Amino acid sequence: MSAALPVRHPDLGSPSFMTRRAWALVVLNVLVPGSAQVLAGSRRLGRWGLASTLVFWAAAVVTVVLALVWRTPLFEVATNVVALTVVQVFLIYYAALWLVLTIDTLRLLRIVRTVPTARGFLAGVMVLLLAGTVGPAAYGAYLTGVQHGLLDSLFTSRQAAADPIDGRYNILLLGGDAGADRTGLRPDSISVASIDAETGATTIVGIPRNLYNAPFSEGSPLWGEFPDGYSCGDDCLVSYLYTYGEEHPELYPDAEQRGSNPGIEAMRDAVQGVTGLTLQYYVLIDMQGFVQLIDALGGITIDNTEGRLPINGGVDAAGQPINVDGWIEPGEQVMDGYHALWYARARHGSDDYHRMARQREVQQALLSQFQPATVLSKFQSVAAAGAQTVDTDIPQGALGAFVELALEAKSQPITDLEIVPPTYSNVYPDFDVIHAAVAAATTSTPAG
Repeated sequence: MSAALPVRHPDLGSPSFMTRRAWALVVLNVLVPGSAQVLAGSRRLGRWGLASTLVFWAAAVVTVVLALVWRTPLFEVATNVVALTVVQVFLIYYAALWLVLTIDTLRLLRIVRTVPTARGFLAGVMVLLLAGTVGPAAYGAYLTGVQHGLLDSLFTSRQAAADPIDGRYNILLLGGDAGADRTGLRPDSISVASIDAETGATTIVGIPRNLYNAPFSEGSPLWGEFPDGYSCGDDCLVSYLYTYGEEHPELYPDAEQRGSNPGIEAMRDAVQGVTGLTLQYYVLIDMQGFVQLIDALGGITIDNTEGRLPINGGVDAAGQPINVDGWIEPGEQVMDGYHALWYARARHGSDDYHRMARQREVQQALLSQFQPATVLSKFQSVAAAGAQTVDTDIPQGALGAFVELALEAKSQPITDLEIVPPTYSNVYPDFDVIHAAVAAATTSTPAG
């Protein structure tokens, strides 16, 4: 007679045996889902559960090994909507399977035949196991769906991934300030993130928004309009080119197809002329939406060494702040999104170049404090804020490589080159000198 028969055909009149049998089935259901059914229930369901369990274990082992020795395939999966769909279906399937197996195991326990004192424990353990298996799988499927939605809403470009140029990716970073006190969007923060394609080492090149005479290459649509640079006095600061491009969409008729817009492309051409770098991609951050992103991450730590900075308000005839809504005090502090935005925007008592430095400080704090554990714990709110805050033409096909580079970059300091006075004139800039400085700051060194 098979040793399994007492489990399949138990002595219903022995509460002590039924209790031992029940705990054995509980343990089997946890350790090897499907085995309880093979021994005591539907063998067909049990075999299906066992086969599915083996596949799940194999996938889990492969995932852990890849996470330890070769993360690239995991990044590719996490940034590919087709692969995410497969993962989501996989998790939904296992959540449903474990739900069925656990409920069926609960039926097989025949709790009413066990020792009365054990019945409550058995039922409670089964509920906890149900939550501990089905819950994570269902939540994982949900987060996978959130990630799928983020990719579809944020990374809309279907262009092929660009190759690095001279060993680097150069990304135009624009901080767009389209607040209630502005007509349209005007980039308040203009910089280039130049990233070593091998090491992730990053240099940020900052460009003042009040830079004059931005030059254009001969192939730019703006070359014909401004062959000697964007030079028409105070109405031709580099930051105004966004509006100029939006007002002349005929200059960049294919911008929308490339996941961009004419204002972005005008800024790209100008910044390429200023820095001498070829910019493969852009990222536009809405400074108002920036508040939501920082709040979603739980705030950022900033050391304010500049002194008291006003929130909102203006100045009186003597140049003193009035109608101020509050102050950002000196010293190290954790800032929520509202205070971080005003730390980057505050004008009283400082010039544009101090503001640039503060904006860069906020950007770097956000990057350095963007911890994976924090993102995962607040993924839904972070994803929602990111989708509302960021526009970019980085295609989905390039995301895997950039995620890996971002993790590499977190272990290294970010270097800065600010194209600001007194080292560089913003009114009469010498672009040969600027190009040489940028080239020196962004020269990739062979990995050692």
